[in-house]
Amino acid sequence: MPKFRATCADCPRLAGHLAEVRAAHPAYHARPVAAFGDPRARLLVVGLAPGLHGANATGRPFTGDHAGILLYETLYRFGFASRPQSVSARDGLTLRDCRITNAVKCLPPANKPTGAEVKTCNRYLATELAGLPANAVVLALGTVAHQAVLRALALRLADYRFRHGARHRLPNGLTLVDSYHCSRYNTQTRRLTAAMFAAVVKQTRTLLKMTRRTK
Repeated sequence: MPKFRATCADCPRLAGHLAEVRAAHPAYHARPVAAFGDPRARLLVVGLAPGLHGANATGRPFTGDHAGILLYETLYRFGFASRPQSVSARDGLTLRDCRITNAVKCLPPANKPTGAEVKTCNRYLATELAGLPANAVVLALGTVAHQAVLRALALRLADYRFRHGARHRLPNGLTLVDSYHCSRYNTQTRRLTAAMFAAVVKQTRTLLKMTRRTK
């Protein structure tokens, strides 16, 4: 399976958009964003795509933008992160038994990747999923991430419906847990509250306590 390439430009629309962003913001990362965290993690958090002034700027998933506030606070609360805030790729924050990635590694215009772009990037997610230990847990943030995980595992979308808080036991031994994305819109409209998100992350912690690290 193909490994992540920081030089990937296989989606022409995204590659062109990143070139424009680099010209407008020379100090930004403005390239494909690699996964971040423990390489032996049993929890993989899958988001949608880098945010313009977040991961696209810092080069680290969910770092430097509103979407990362609730995520890192909650990961810290349940022992997955060394500190509750992620402000830059050089802030010293580390993840414990946790890794964060995105369904699409590049910033999409208007934060909306096309279906074709999600499918093109899916091979990288497939590689990440294949590297997880047995009985690992995948936390999908939003419907696009949920469906990207299923596609990467060649599973039928109709067999695993997205629902906040849902838990799906997958044929390969992984467990897929769903949550609404911790975006600014979802948190400010209270579609996703801190208590709701904490309950989901607590569920992942409970699931991991029931299994042993295998590698």
